[in-house]
Amino acid sequence: MPPNSAFPGLPALGVSIALLCAPAAWAEDAACKTVRFADVGWSDIAATTGLASVVLEGLGYKPTVTMASVPIAFASIKAKQIDAFLGYWSPSMTPIIEPFIKAGQIRVLERPNLVGAKYTLAVPAYLYEKGLKTFADIAGFRKELDGKLHGIEPGNDGNALMQRMIDKNEYGLGGFRLVESSEAGMLAEVQRAARGSRAIVFLGWEPHPMNVQMKMKYLEGGDAVFGPNFGEAKVFTAIPPSYEARCPNVATLLKNLQFSTDVENAVMLGILEKARPNAAARAYLKKNPALLDGWLQGVKTFSGQDGLPAVAAALRR
Repeated sequence: MPPNSAFPGLPALGVSIALLCAPAAWAEDAACKTVRFADVGWSDIAATTGLASVVLEGLGYKPTVTMASVPIAFASIKAKQIDAFLGYWSPSMTPIIEPFIKAGQIRVLERPNLVGAKYTLAVPAYLYEKGLKTFADIAGFRKELDGKLHGIEPGNDGNALMQRMIDKNEYGLGGFRLVESSEAGMLAEVQRAARGSRAIVFLGWEPHPMNVQMKMKYLEGGDAVFGPNFGEAKVFTAIPPSYEARCPNVATLLKNLQFSTDVENAVMLGILEKARPNAAARAYLKKNPALLDGWLQGVKTFSGQDGLPAVAAALRR
C-alpha cells in the first residue's frame, strides 16, 4: 500500500510541508553581491560601467570600479581580482588579451556589447582640408606637427600601435615621438591646437562626444595598423572563466547588455560635463527605461525577485 493512501488528505499536506521545509530555489552566492569592474580611464568605458552599475544597484548588488591600464585590467581578471571589463575593443586590444584567452585565463562573452565603433588616428577638419587626409600624408606635415603623435594613457593599445609605426618607420613615421597623456589630457591638447589652428594628429574613436563637440576627420589608409573602415571595432565583455558558474545571475545581465553609439555618446556627454558616471547613467536610464527590457531578461535581484520591476522602482527613487 502506498504511504498515506488510507488518509487521502495527507499526501497534499505532506507535499505542502515538504515545500515549506525545502531550501529556497534561489541561492546566489554571497560572494557575488560585490561586482568588481575595471575601468581604463576612457569615458566610453566609464559610461557603460556606469550603466551596468546603476542596474546592479537596483538589483541589490554592490558594484565597485577599479581604475587600471589595459594590461593591468586583463591581468586582474586572470587573478580573479576583477569580475568584468566591458571595454575589450577588438581587434585593437587583441594582441594584449590573446595570450590570456589562449591560456584559458580570461573568457570573452560571445556577443559584443557594442558594434560599429571606430578607433584610429584623426585630425582637426581644418588640417584635413590642408591635405593631411591619410596615414601616408602625416610624414609630409612633420614640421607642422613638431614630429609628434598624440595618444592617451601609457599601456594603451592605440599607443602601442602608434609606437609600432614609429619603431618600424611605417608610413615614414620613423623619428616621430609619441606623446602619452590621458583621454582628458589629449583632448585638452587638441582643443588648444584648434584654438590656434595648429596641426595635430591624435587618437580618435567613436562612440565619444569628441565626434560632435569638435570638427574632426578620421585618416584613411591605416587599415594595416588599426583595421579596415577607420578601425571599425566591436567591443566585448571579458570575465574570469569561472565567473558564469559562480555568479550566473550577474553573468546573465552581462551577456544581455548591449549598447549603441548614440546611448554611449549621450551618457559620455554627461560625464564630460562633470557628472559622475553613475549619475549620468541614472539620468539617462530614467529618460530611456525601455533599455531595461532586454537587459533584464531572465535577471533577478540578489534576493531572487524579478529584476525589471526592482530596477524600475530604484530609478524612481
